[in-house]
Amino acid sequence: MTASPGNSSRRTTAPSGAGGPVVVTVNGGSSSIKFSLAAVDDPAKPIVSGVVERVGTQKASLSVREGGAASSRTRPVAGETLDDSIGVVVEELKARLGDASVLAIGHRIVHGGTELIEHQLITPRVLGALNRARKFDEAHLPREIALIEGFALAFPGVAQVACFDTAFHRGLPLVAQLLPIPRRYFRAGVRRLGFHGLSYTSLMGQLAAIAGDKVARGRVILAHLGSGASMAAVRGGKPMDTTMAFTPTSGLVMATRPGDLDPGVLVHMMGEGLTARQMSDLLSHECGLLGVSELSGDVRDLMALVGSDVRAAEAIELFCAQARKHLCAMAGSMEGVDTIVFGGGVGEHSPAMRTKICRGLEFLGVSLDETRNGGGPGVISADASRVGVFVIATDEESVMVDIVREVVGAAGTGGAGRPTAPNEGGPG
Repeated sequence: MTASPGNSSRRTTAPSGAGGPVVVTVNGGSSSIKFSLAAVDDPAKPIVSGVVERVGTQKASLSVREGGAASSRTRPVAGETLDDSIGVVVEELKARLGDASVLAIGHRIVHGGTELIEHQLITPRVLGALNRARKFDEAHLPREIALIEGFALAFPGVAQVACFDTAFHRGLPLVAQLLPIPRRYFRAGVRRLGFHGLSYTSLMGQLAAIAGDKVARGRVILAHLGSGASMAAVRGGKPMDTTMAFTPTSGLVMATRPGDLDPGVLVHMMGEGLTARQMSDLLSHECGLLGVSELSGDVRDLMALVGSDVRAAEAIELFCAQARKHLCAMAGSMEGVDTIVFGGGVGEHSPAMRTKICRGLEFLGVSLDETRNGGGPGVISADASRVGVFVIATDEESVMVDIVREVVGAAGTGGAGRPTAPNEGGPG
C-alpha cells in the first residue's frame, strides 16, 4: 500500500479523549472509504473521522475531521488505485493511535451472500464465504475484502468484525422476502435481503431521539440516497419492505447501477454477445446516472451541468422520478406514511434534490417548508404537512462501534482474537 508524504506534523501520541480501548471503523462504499477512531465508551464522539471520496479516480480526495472540530481538512490522494486510498487511511489512523489499545476493527459489509447475515468476527471461514459471495456484489465486496486484508496486514493481532447491512432486514415479512422465481431458489437463499441496514439503524435511533418513540414506531420511510440509493419501510419499529432485493444493484437508479430493470433487457444484451462477467461489470459500473448522462454518476457533477447539458438534466429527472415512485411503493406496503427521513450524501446535502423528489407527493400529505429545507438537518416539512419530513445525518460508524463492542464481548476475545490473515480461507 502506498503512503502519502508530507505528514510529519500529525499527532503521534495517544488520542485525546481515549481513556480506554478504541475501535477503528472502516466503511467501504461503492465510491468512498469512510473511517473513524472512537473510544469504546463514547462512540458518538469520534476522536477522528474521515473519508476518501471518488476512490480510484484522479479526483480522489481525503477529508479528515479532528474530534468535535467544526470543519475538516481536505487534500488530494496521491495515486489513483484502491491500495493508495487504503494506505492513506491506515496512515491517518496510525498517526493518531500512539499507545492506545485497539479493541477491534469493524468493517461495514454490504453483502454476505447466502451464508452470512449476522454480525460476527471475521475468521478464515467468514472470509472464505465473503470471497464466494463476490459475484453477488461486484460494486462493494471486492473493495471490502481488500480493506479487510489490508487492515489485517497493518494491524496484526487485532480482531476484525463484519457488520452486515443485511442484518437490519432479517425480520422482513415473508411476502416481502419472496421473489417471483422458482421456489427452489428461495430455499437456496435467493430472496429479498435488503441493504443499507447500518444507515437505517442509525436513522431510526436518531429519529426516536429527535421526535420521540411514538413517531419512530409509526409508519416511517427511510430514504438513504447517495452513490448507492435505497429506501425502507418501517412500521412499529420493524422492517416491512425495502427497494433493494437480493443484490444492491436493484431498486432505485443509482450512480452507476441501474436499479430495477426489465430482465428482458439483460437477455437482449447477453444475446448481443456480453458474457456474464461483462454483464456484471456493466451493471455495477456503467449504468445508472453515468450511463444515462454519459458524463458522471455523481449528482454534484450533474446538478452543475443541468442548465447546459440536456443529458445531465434528464439523468437528474430520472433519479427523482424513480425515487418518488419507490417512495409511493413503500407507503403502499404500510397502508400509508407518517414520517419520511432523508439520509445519505444526496439525501443529507441536496435541498434541490429533496424538493424535486417531494414535488407531487401532496396527495400523500407531504409538504415541504423550503426555508427549512435549505437550512440543514432537522424537520423540513411545513407546519401544515400531515407527513413529517426529516433530514438526518446517518452515523453508521457509531452503530458499528456498538456492534463491535457486542460481538467482541460475546466472543470473549478482548480484542485479542485471532485475526483473519490476507487470503486465508480462499475463495473456496
